[in-house]
Amino acid sequence: MRRRLLAVTAAALIGAAGCGSAGSGPAPTPGPVSPSPSATPVTGPYAALGDSYTSGLRIPPQGGTPQGCARSGVNYPSLVARRLELKDFTDVSCSGARTGDLTAAQQTDGGANPPQLDAVGAATRLVTLGIGGNDAGFLDVLGRCAVENLRNSLADGGADAPCRAYYTTGTGRGEVQRRLATAGDRLGGALDEIKRRAPRARVLVVGYPALLPQDPAGCATTLGTGVAPADIAFVAEQERQLNAMLQQRAETAGAAFVDTYAASSGHDMCAAEGERWIEPLSAAPGLAPVHPNARGQQGMATAVLASLEQR
Repeated sequence: MRRRLLAVTAAALIGAAGCGSAGSGPAPTPGPVSPSPSATPVTGPYAALGDSYTSGLRIPPQGGTPQGCARSGVNYPSLVARRLELKDFTDVSCSGARTGDLTAAQQTDGGANPPQLDAVGAATRLVTLGIGGNDAGFLDVLGRCAVENLRNSLADGGADAPCRAYYTTGTGRGEVQRRLATAGDRLGGALDEIKRRAPRARVLVVGYPALLPQDPAGCATTLGTGVAPADIAFVAEQERQLNAMLQQRAETAGAAFVDTYAASSGHDMCAAEGERWIEPLSAAPGLAPVHPNARGQQGMATAVLASLEQR
């Protein structure tokens, strides 16, 4: 029974890492988004680019084309556009997107999503970009941690942090750093292209919210047997490295970085149901595991608006 439970949990984690199809389900109704717009008016056209953390995977209402991109009508770009009363708003974010999908069509279950940068032109005045996690394989790390914990348990191994061992001294040594470096180079090129296409646009790189707490105490119960308790801090560390890369590339390109990680502190997947921004493996019916819920999208929108107010 123990082995079967471990296998099921590992499969769930790996499935969450590859989650990319649209769906529907109950979600909290977003309340007012603050703060107020900047004293310097933010105008459109506004183009929103990004992956599933931008598109709002499985958060109702779902809409847009292709359906495989899983865009929500209450994702953070939609909330920002609504709060700023931007009528000329284009959301081309798409679940599963990588930086290569900014310049090439992305195939989804519901058809092809055109190159996301096609939405950016000389008239564009605002661009938000939330991408890089799929390139860096962050959710793959979470899945790998489940596999390594399963192997360690089945072998009756004594490793406290089998995933950390895999990535620091084992087969995966240096893998995360290599993928981060490659993702950073691609992101830098994309930001240069955005600047070339839309030289007068405000460009914001939106970071990823906290999936896990820095203090793993109490979180192992939420993750079940999928990730060793000692590896929870390791996974959180990898996300912080991803966000640090995004911030560095944004600053190098002269773009603003929106820190949603700090804003989401205490709202990770291990927080109480009424507080969390990220759904756990046992997500609410219809919602995507290890992805933001409607509350999380609202929190990210607030962080974007705060960044615009500072510029």
